[in-house]
Amino acid sequence: MQATTTLSAIEQSKRLAAYTAVDKHILPEHKVIGIGSGSTVPYVVERIVAQGRELNKDRVFIPTGFQSKELIVMSNLNLGDVDQFPIIDVTIDGADEVDLDLNCIKGGGACHLREKVLAEAANTFIVVADYRKNAEYLGTNFTPGVPIEVVPFAYAQVLRKLHNVLGSPNATLRMAKAKAGPVVTDNSNFVIDAPFPRETMMDPSTILAKIKMLTGVVEVGLFCDMAQAAYFGNEDGSVTVKRKVESRVVEASILPS
Repeated sequence: MQATTTLSAIEQSKRLAAYTAVDKHILPEHKVIGIGSGSTVPYVVERIVAQGRELNKDRVFIPTGFQSKELIVMSNLNLGDVDQFPIIDVTIDGADEVDLDLNCIKGGGACHLREKVLAEAANTFIVVADYRKNAEYLGTNFTPGVPIEVVPFAYAQVLRKLHNVLGSPNATLRMAKAKAGPVVTDNSNFVIDAPFPRETMMDPSTILAKIKMLTGVVEVGLFCDMAQAAYFGNEDGSVTVKRKVESRVVEASILPS
């Protein structure tokens, strides 16, 4: 007899968002699919697998990092690479926070370089998250700051510029929890977390451009004007959907059936 696992309210909301997004956006005609990183993504893969072997046998799945690669392999899905498939039909990924305009902070898991490559390669980029990630402006609930991937040789210089020029005096090198020393990304780089004041985060595109100009910065965990829709699972079993319609973001709710 198989044991039944009871999910917490947060995990249920993540699963709800993931399932709804897959049902709406991973359609039979989609053959190249980007799989993102983070705690919501296992539910994305779970729902894709539930679509059946017949649909999935001709699909290729592109991972953003080690976690999603392992999910694809363990689920017996076809693993591909963005070198082979530079145009992706749909990429579904999580987010650390999403603002009113569908700008996102990503990189809490230090995968934001590869996540951004797959987001830009996709014809459709969809974000899934729980209700805690749905915010008015970036930095509301996700307080560690903007994740910045940097080459190790330049991290001290980038930190100095963030502290003294760009207005993030508390920017720090992200340290590992299960090893001595800093976090090292899948690309063998370091990560800096740079918190900025609210007025700066109200205009994320501007600070993104300024950080990108710093020598030694590889990528910045601000995804501005990239997502077509975001799905947030709520505690009451509903899903909040924010999507772009022309130049506007409209919000709707999908009530539990």
